[in-house]
Amino acid sequence: MTPKKPLITNAASSGIRLDRDQVKQLTQRRDLPGLVYLAQWVAALALTSTAVWYSMGSHWIWLAMFVHGILLSVPAYALSHETAHLSVFRTDRLNKIVLWITSLFYMEEPLHRRYTHANHHAYTWHTGKDLQMPFDTPMTFRGWLYEISGLSMLIFHTKVLWALSTKRYTPTILSAMSGKRLAESTRNARIMVLIYLAIPVAAYYGITWPIWFVVIPHFLGTPVMLLFTLIQHVELQENSPSLVDSTRSFRTNWLGRFLYANMNYHCEHHLYPLVPFYSLPALNELVRDQLPEPDPGFFRTNLEVLDVVIRRSLHRNTKARSIRQASVHITEGRFKPIGRATM
Repeated sequence: MTPKKPLITNAASSGIRLDRDQVKQLTQRRDLPGLVYLAQWVAALALTSTAVWYSMGSHWIWLAMFVHGILLSVPAYALSHETAHLSVFRTDRLNKIVLWITSLFYMEEPLHRRYTHANHHAYTWHTGKDLQMPFDTPMTFRGWLYEISGLSMLIFHTKVLWALSTKRYTPTILSAMSGKRLAESTRNARIMVLIYLAIPVAAYYGITWPIWFVVIPHFLGTPVMLLFTLIQHVELQENSPSLVDSTRSFRTNWLGRFLYANMNYHCEHHLYPLVPFYSLPALNELVRDQLPEPDPGFFRTNLEVLDVVIRRSLHRNTKARSIRQASVHITEGRFKPIGRATM
């Protein structure tokens, strides 16, 4: 018997209803909000870069680079994610330029990011089908450490860049892209590799500012970025047609919303992925009665996830105290693997 193909995951498959005219209004793209966000991000980076500069030669530089790294890494991820949808700006060239630059910081070739992310939306959290499942499920403490450290992401992105640069395409790459797109992706990857290699060469000749203002801050800030992305789907239901079952929204303050470009409304984003990030609060107002309550704030949600994965690794009861959790993830003693990472 031929295996049943999973449903495309979207608002309809999730039983969410919204007036077509409202959707049309919400999906209208504008240049100004995205440009304002970019200006605010650049201004914030200028402030934290100044802090790094003035703390050179003291122990305070590590704190300065950490703060700078958060402001560098989290919005870079968020903007590369949003521009992968081509939804931030009305001018497509702006979307593509920002996607390229932020993907350079995020360390993933932009077309690979764009097309594997389209697959992630089509088959959200379907094991073996979703090309952006970054960890095995159910998650253990070892898996949590591997993910949050950034080591998993670094290894994956390095392998993808190598495969694209050398034309040793993996089945995943070939399933996401072909023809002209694949050739363009290879060109992009080679340019990115040359840029990355230029950093140690420049340092050898005494040009070290990329190390202090980009490289070290990036690696210091990446765990915070990954804590944001981890809670998008962790402990939720695999292989469900409903995005309500597989995707988490969470509460946060103005700083979290700025850093993450409103991706705390993550369930809403998956339901209507063409709604620009600046319209997600309005979308939330319209669909909130059809959705579960968002989980508690960034810190509390992540602390509870950590508590759950530690208890799972100790073979204790894993029922979460306050965050949403799929029933299949509530175990005691040994547990059966459900999904394998595709990243």
